[in-house]
Amino acid sequence: MQLTPDDSILFTLLGLPVNATIFNTWIIMAVLAGVAALITRNLRPDVPPNRWRTALEVTVNGIVSQIAEITGRHDPRVLYFSGTLFLFIVTANLLTVVPGFDTPTASLSTTVALALSVLIAVPMFGIGSRGIMGYLKTYIEPSIIMLPFNIISEFSRGISLAIRLYGNIMSGAVIAAILLGVAPFFFPVVMNMLGLLTGVIQAYIFAILATVYISSATAVQPASDTSETTKETP
Repeated sequence: MQLTPDDSILFTLLGLPVNATIFNTWIIMAVLAGVAALITRNLRPDVPPNRWRTALEVTVNGIVSQIAEITGRHDPRVLYFSGTLFLFIVTANLLTVVPGFDTPTASLSTTVALALSVLIAVPMFGIGSRGIMGYLKTYIEPSIIMLPFNIISEFSRGISLAIRLYGNIMSGAVIAAILLGVAPFFFPVVMNMLGLLTGVIQAYIFAILATVYISSATAVQPASDTSETTKETP
């Protein structure tokens, strides 16, 4: 049984092997770009929205509201980053219903790449909000003794994100394959439905955790008032 789409080499491009993970990732990007282009091609105030545009607006507004609840403000940069993560992961997981499609999120290389994008984005957002020195100071808060622990915590976030997403997708695929051999008609349908639900939940959790990490890095600490209070003279 093939456990990861990395093992499936589809063709070679310029002498480089292209496996199912890379090819299906291209498919997902093409689907997202194509759907967005089709829905927004007549995006004008004088054109009434159709049901697809309405669905897209509901999705975007839902992402905006979730980000605003976490960060306490509307930041388009967080919307672009976390929203893209959510749409990519949820599309990859939902396309598992297509026969022969191996979701890229079942590959550890994809989940690690997504986690690395979060690890890189968090300090970038933090530096953009606090400045370089202001962000680096967060690693020695509340004391310089916490420096190694804060660094370890930063990397453990990425590891947990990658392993969590990969483990949930792979466990569903393995269980479905086992049940397919036991009862080839009924159980696979149930497992596919549960797999789709789990895929949506995992995409939501991944995007929410990325937003939480970014919000923590960009939160500006209130400046402490070091001025001495004047005493009133009678």
